[in-house]
Amino acid sequence: MIQLPTSYQEYLAGKSESFINAIRPVLMQSAADQVHGVRVVFHPHDHQAHLDDSIPYGTVVEDID
Repeated sequence: MIQLPTSYQEYLAGKSESFINAIRPVLMQSAADQVHGVRVVFHPHDHQAHLDDSIPYGTVVEDID
């Protein structure tokens, strides 16, 4: 099983279950390839995450749409 890096685990600490459920698959994908970081985009009523090749692996960047 793929382990999330400590930086991702720390990012998720204290977040709501719905938030974690929404972005965890992308964090797992990032942990599997160990190449790209993750950008979390906040929209007025939801949030999305995606791999971003401009972000180093193990890093999460928050952005507003």
